[in-house]
Amino acid sequence: MQSFDFKPSIRVVFGEGKIELLGDLAKDLNGSSALLVSDPEVRRAGIADKAIDSLKKAKLDVVIFDDVFPNPTVEHVQHGTVFAKQYKDLNLIVGLGGGSTLDCAKGINFLLTNGGVMQDYWGFGKATKPMLPSIGIPTTAGTGSEAQSYALIAQNGTHLKMACGDEKARFRTVILDPNLTETVPEKVGAATGIDAISHAVESYVTTKRNYVSQMLAKKAWYLLSKNFEFSLREGSTTKSRGEMLLGAHFAGMAIESSMLGAAHACANPLTSRYGITHGVAVGLMLPHVIAFNSHVVERLYRELLIASGSHILKQDEAGGNLVIQIKKLKTAANLPDKLRDCQIDRQDLPQLAKEASSQWTGKFNPRPISETELLKLYEQAY
Repeated sequence: MQSFDFKPSIRVVFGEGKIELLGDLAKDLNGSSALLVSDPEVRRAGIADKAIDSLKKAKLDVVIFDDVFPNPTVEHVQHGTVFAKQYKDLNLIVGLGGGSTLDCAKGINFLLTNGGVMQDYWGFGKATKPMLPSIGIPTTAGTGSEAQSYALIAQNGTHLKMACGDEKARFRTVILDPNLTETVPEKVGAATGIDAISHAVESYVTTKRNYVSQMLAKKAWYLLSKNFEFSLREGSTTKSRGEMLLGAHFAGMAIESSMLGAAHACANPLTSRYGITHGVAVGLMLPHVIAFNSHVVERLYRELLIASGSHILKQDEAGGNLVIQIKKLKTAANLPDKLRDCQIDRQDLPQLAKEASSQWTGKFNPRPISETELLKLYEQAY
């Protein structure tokens, strides 16, 4: 039997217009002065104004830090912490945006309450002091960061991603409002959506998988695979966007229990070295990792196919059919299929494999993987 230690601690409020409840939810956490962490795009879309209005209506003081960009670095977190320290009475943090913004909000919480630098928290459980209560509000259906206790923060210069985790860093409350994803550009929705799909697929088969993580991952895969293509179309329904948002959250919860695999290990060096958007990078590698893993988790891939409505009678065909389904989703989203389409130099593949071999997510891949196998995966993707 699979052992697990499941510690749910996040209140999740889901539905249209739930952003209007932010002020009341902040009051429930005894908030009186909030730091709102967001990004320029969310602010331009007017979403930040909705959050500010709700907080002020509940009589909270609000200051906003919106200098957050994709793949936040140590410098971004430090900048946000310096900004926050100007306001001595802050007792609540609200993260509003995509995964990068939510990670940055968690990073600021680490430094604001426990001091030091982000590198001090690389790993898990290294915060010795209490952290501020926080609320996470995703505006994309993607990373599932709002469901996790980890902040992924890149080092300056190398852009190596550090996973800095602590149960105290979890958002106490999460608002999933599909109305907030209405203005997401199709290109962004494609990248974040395939990232969420990869979370569901990878977390379902890792060596740390368990009953709870697989329950969450399977439901996430069902919701995401069913709605991904429709959610990208102009005039997509609120129901479709809502199910994508919920699917991404469930996949994030699954990661919290089971971690990820080789597709993410391969993707991170592509992002750090070439600046390829994380979701695009994962999408490039996922089909090849599925094929590589199918020898040991064919039965599990078959279960995912059945969950999405596919009828695969032969167990040894599941991996190949799942690859076909993933590629169809990528084609519908106009995502690149080969590394060479992304201006990657083939002579860099050995170095990419070396960097991928040091990524922590690869340690949980269901089939053991070394630098040699990683190089073969890059060559297949090229």
